[in-house]
Amino acid sequence: MSAAFNVIATLIAKPGQQAALETLLRGLLEPTRREDGCEQYDLHQDQQHPETFYMLERWRDDAALAAHDQSAHIQHFRAEAAQVLEHFELKRLNFLA
Repeated sequence: MSAAFNVIATLIAKPGQQAALETLLRGLLEPTRREDGCEQYDLHQDQQHPETFYMLERWRDDAALAAHDQSAHIQHFRAEAAQVLEHFELKRLNFLA
């Protein structure tokens, strides 16, 4: 079993699609926070680049993130976000101190 880890997801909206992307991201918060193994799932917006959003996440283990990745709400998000998302990047981080 893997150890807990953090994730930073960076999501950038296509021009003119900032509000639509924010709405989609907000829709992920409650169902994800109820998932087994989700320890943190918080949405942030860049102050200088408001089209850029960050999801700060903490997962109990690899299995919890894998289950999240296959969840119905993430599958729905992916289908809808294809129209409004310009860039997506996911970074897995190990907490050091």
